[in-house]
Amino acid sequence: MSLLEIEGLRVSYGDMLALDDVALEVGAEETVTVLGANAAGKTTLLRALSGLVPTQEGSIVFDGEAIDGLPPHDRVERGLVQVPEGRMVFPFLNVEDNLRLGAYGKRAREELEATFDRVLTLFPRLAERRAQLAGSLSGGEQQMLALGRGLMARPRLLMLDEPSLGLAPRLVSEVMERVAAIRADRVTVLIVEQNVAQTLRLADRGYVLENGRLALSGTAEELAASDEVRRAYLGM
Repeated sequence: MSLLEIEGLRVSYGDMLALDDVALEVGAEETVTVLGANAAGKTTLLRALSGLVPTQEGSIVFDGEAIDGLPPHDRVERGLVQVPEGRMVFPFLNVEDNLRLGAYGKRAREELEATFDRVLTLFPRLAERRAQLAGSLSGGEQQMLALGRGLMARPRLLMLDEPSLGLAPRLVSEVMERVAAIRADRVTVLIVEQNVAQTLRLADRGYVLENGRLALSGTAEELAASDEVRRAYLGM
């Protein structure tokens, strides 16, 4: 059974249809990517899964249970955790406090110290800077902090929204290496990303959104070999 199953998802902003009849699934310990151009509906999809925007039609099933009507904090408590676009760290708190704020749920608090140690092992740069104000970190370090804070919630499925956005190429590679480390730690990942080449090297499977509708799906290897993907997203 899939960890996450979406069927017939429809989301609108007023008269604008953002997602139309979207269906996808994510298996336990898989890394699945959602690709697409700007305004394709990728961020809306994650926000709908997190409960931050309402859905008009369709179903969201997580670990065998419908979660469509649950508020965002209940979805997090069940293990569905989003790392938002733009990092959104607390700039006037230090790295350690930012991380510990990620463990606000009951399930996460029960193993807070063990999770904290695990996160610092995954992100040694954060361990070095644990007393430093988050606002003084580089963009790449702030993205690592956002990833670490998401892991502090003990996700069963970690949703990443554009983790490489706005980063220099060297930092993009470093952040993607950390995402690969998260995957190797057996965390299920759903990643929305415009850096298609690097993301397909990380992912098991993927979906392509165009204008709010699914245009393609397949294994990462199939998508990387697709003429449509190569032409539209890889410049080939």
